[in-house]
Amino acid sequence: MSARLPGALLEVRDLRIAFKVDRRTTAEAVKGISFDVPRHATVALVGESGSGKSVSSLAVMGLLPPDTTLVDPAASIRFDGRELLRLPAAERRALCGRDIAMIFQEPMSSLNPVFTVGFQVGEVLRRHLGMSRRQARARTLELLEEVGIPEPAVKIDAYPGQLSGGQQQRVMIAMAIACAPKLLIADEPTTALDVTIQKQILALIARLQRERGMAVLFITHDLGLVGEIADQVIVMRHGEIREAGTAAQVLGAPRDRYTRALLHCRPSLRGRPARLPVIGDYLGEDVEEGGQEGGNEGNEQEENRQKESRQEESERRAEAIPQRARGTAPDDDIILDVRHLRKSFVLREGLFGKREFQAVKDVSFQLPRGKTLGVVGESGSGKTTMGLTLLRLHRPSGGSALFDGRDLLALPDREFHPYKRRIQVIFQNPYASLNPRFTVGQILLEPMRLHRIGADDAQRVAMALELLDRVGMPAQALHRYPHEFSGGQRQRIAIARCLGMRPEILVCDESVSALDVSVQAQVLNLLQDLQDEFGLSYIFISHDLAVVKHISDRIMVMQGGAVVETADADELYRNPRHPYTRSLLSAFPRGVE
Repeated sequence: MSARLPGALLEVRDLRIAFKVDRRTTAEAVKGISFDVPRHATVALVGESGSGKSVSSLAVMGLLPPDTTLVDPAASIRFDGRELLRLPAAERRALCGRDIAMIFQEPMSSLNPVFTVGFQVGEVLRRHLGMSRRQARARTLELLEEVGIPEPAVKIDAYPGQLSGGQQQRVMIAMAIACAPKLLIADEPTTALDVTIQKQILALIARLQRERGMAVLFITHDLGLVGEIADQVIVMRHGEIREAGTAAQVLGAPRDRYTRALLHCRPSLRGRPARLPVIGDYLGEDVEEGGQEGGNEGNEQEENRQKESRQEESERRAEAIPQRARGTAPDDDIILDVRHLRKSFVLREGLFGKREFQAVKDVSFQLPRGKTLGVVGESGSGKTTMGLTLLRLHRPSGGSALFDGRDLLALPDREFHPYKRRIQVIFQNPYASLNPRFTVGQILLEPMRLHRIGADDAQRVAMALELLDRVGMPAQALHRYPHEFSGGQRQRIAIARCLGMRPEILVCDESVSALDVSVQAQVLNLLQDLQDEFGLSYIFISHDLAVVKHISDRIMVMQGGAVVETADADELYRNPRHPYTRSLLSAFPRGVE
């Protein structure tokens, strides 16, 4: 399938990209796709990790890694009438820095931490437009103001690490638009950002697109964002285009089962299914990965008819999932009672100055046994600091946390050690929370040994294998390393590590925020199954309001380190009382609601 449109600024034809698996083996990441990006329009390229969408954009920019090759010599990437694949390297670099620009997914990895913001934006202007340092600084100030950086005269001399995630992304946008490009490629520019910051970034890109007459290629795995910004939508899976059309058609009446699956896997503010549908529920267990439907003759036609029937039955079952009730009751057994929790940090100012910063201000709540407390708020609201303080990964500045009648925050280290097993944490980034030098077996067995769980290593290995099976991982994973697994699989390993401690409370800190919607659905279903089976209690920290509503019984909203509202999940979404809660809900993308 292709997505060809009249009046195109960018024309991609028969693009096939392969990468080396080892010395003898290659695998195709992109399988002969064709699509167009019209002038002055926004085209969304949608798909899960591994779909080939980011690789396709890197091919346009000429940034493919060394182990990748363009397979088809007839492939073509034409921009404004010029064939990019035939341009000399120097000409292509100049073109891609000036007329085509790219915003990368992770600004902290893309911005150089040892250079100021002003230097990095100014470098683009000096290199491509030949500006002097003084001219570049003046223009940089204008750009920082245009993208909404507060106090640009101050921030121009700041380093990336001194800015928030949203401000870092704005700096990346300033660098991208510095030379007034005709095409802006935005690769997951809002992933893992708060809903309010996400809305601001989307509004900023849309405004710049209108004012500057740019074309935008917007790459994302979240169909909820697509309805907010895109004119055209292209859905990819396994290196192939599954569906293409206008945003209204693809989101309102999708023809492909995979597109419908992506739409339904995403939690919604409207309802709460007992379990979220996953891709397999719509495509059927036997559907060929990434393949197109159809056949030739005889037995193949009959097999395809049977496959079609199985897929239709899977889709009917997925859409008939019953709803789940949530909430708390006055007589619920309270497992954790937090009262007046405070956490302050001392910040240095200048050579000798100090300033106290209150990250958590007088937070109180109760967590019922077997229930989930959702904690929402923007970056800087104190929600993660609150969770880490409960785990004593930060030293508290005041307050108490009663667990089985004992104050966790006041216990001596020796007495607190047994409680480390009973209250565990799943961190946001599974790529950073698993030791890359340990096999999965070592990762699972080490905490068991420290807490003397299991009689010997043979019993611990048996327990580790059981845990892997419980979280849907194969036994062979025990002898492999974290880098051999996807993000969703790593998060499952992190959950298995926590379960090995037989905890009673799990603090989930943005544990699904950076995952594809289908993988996110699998992890959320797993967490729900584990809670039902073991009676676990969750403190679920997230900025994603739909995810929080799906999994939470009660929700606590934090702003500036303080609790501004607490209510049962349905009541809070139905009748938010605090203006900040209402602003969070209004910022939620409703492109497919």
